[in-house]
Parts: sequence; C-alpha cells; structure tokens
Amino acid sequence: MRLVSIASGSSGNCIYIGSENTHLLVDAGISNKRIEAGLNEIGVKGSELDGVVITHEHSDHVKGLGILARRHHMPIYSTRETIEEIQKISGLGEYPAELFHPIEPDVDFAVGDLTIQAFRIDHDAANPVAYRVRQGRKSVAVATDMGHYDQYIIDHLQGLDALLLESNHDVRMLETGPYPYYLKRRILSDHGHLSNDNAGRLLTYVLHDHMKKILLGHLSQTNNYPELAFETVKLEIDQGDTPYQASDFSIAVARRDVMSEIVTL
Repeated sequence: MRLVSIASGSSGNCIYIGSENTHLLVDAGISNKRIEAGLNEIGVKGSELDGVVITHEHSDHVKGLGILARRHHMPIYSTRETIEEIQKISGLGEYPAELFHPIEPDVDFAVGDLTIQAFRIDHDAANPVAYRVRQGRKSVAVATDMGHYDQYIIDHLQGLDALLLESNHDVRMLETGPYPYYLKRRILSDHGHLSNDNAGRLLTYVLHDHMKKILLGHLSQTNNYPELAFETVKLEIDQGDTPYQASDFSIAVARRDVMSEIVTL
C-alpha cells in the first residue's frame, strides 16, 4: 500500500492512495496536467485510476475533476450533497451521470482491493467528509478541512499506519495577517480549518507504536510556513499528555508544489 501527496495546500489538493492492483485519488483540486504528471512520477497512468473520492466541493479539491473524470471515465465517490454541489459548478463541465457514486459516512465501500470509509468533518460545505482507506491490516487516512476535532474524529483516526492531517494556519499569523475580518472568523470557526496547534493536539490522541508516517497538509500560503507548522506540531506532541515524543515518529510537511515522498506500508 502506498500514500503520496501530489499536492496539498490552500491552493489545491490531490492525494494518491493505492496498492499493486488498485489506484485511488483523494480529491482532484489541481490541474489535470499536474495530476497526470504526479501519477507518472510514481509509475501510474491516469487511465489506470480506479476512482476518485471527493471530500467536499470547494475549488481547491475539485478544480481538475471534470477533465480527469471525463478523460478516463473514472468513478467519482462522494456524499450525495457534495455530488449535487459539484454538478452545479459550470466551470467543471458536464459529467456522464453514471460516473457519480453517492456514499454515506461510516458505511464502508470497496474500490478494487481497497476498503474505504468516509467519516464526517465540520467544514463550511454541503456534507464534507474525510477518508480512511484500508488494505488488509494496513490503513491510512486523509483528514483536512476540519474546523475542530472531537471524540468522533479521534475514534476514526485510531490504529493508522499513516496519516495526512491538516495543519492549515498559525493562529497569530492569521489574526494579524491581511485577510478580511469575515474570512479570519470563518477560518477560526468550528467549520473552518485546523490550526498548527490543534493538529499537534489531535495527534497526541492518535499516536501509537506502529504509526509509520505523518504528513502535515493543507497549509495556508498566507498564514503559515512549513517550518512553523512542523515545529509547532512537534512542540504540541512533546508537551502533550502522551508517552511519546515527536522524535519517535517520521513527520513531514506535504507541500503545495512538490510531491511528498512515497509512503510505502
């Protein structure tokens, strides 16, 4: 099983999860050209994709979806409400109706030899979800665009081998930065984005002996720096109520314009 961030950030998100036999994308929020180039780097062709799961309908998660899905007649999985919103976005073009496959949070579904479970997140979208993907005993998750976390989120992130987790902003940078007040309030709200501090705090609840890799993703271009996200998350782990230190784990930042390393499980 492999996990690779092709792109992760406030300007566009696309994550690959796959096995030897099944190839899946989580979101398609960058150009089709970038998606195909990223796939080629890991030895996968666009035509070999078995599907794409969509977290929600915002542009940085779907802007490349139309061309990609039509070119490869690729199944699209998401909540019914998200599908309805995607179909309203005229800039993405029209889709054959048979490409859409509505799914429900907390109900497993299979794509090839991967078992996928969507779980609810709080974000200002129609019915947004994060995803946990399992093959055999290995499991990974992609969890971004969360205004906050609770016990439900913590429970769904237990026992993972790898996790891509949102570390969107530094609170002080956001509060003193150039964004208008309403946008600052939106990002800081329970339906906004997870801060560096909260990402670190959430990790203290889900770390365990067999966690192989943590990728910090969906960083704001304006209100964060990769080094700041990394150091803040490490500090929260080191000072948190957990038996672990950050140095016990392989932690890296998923970049907006550079692919991550290939996480192989």
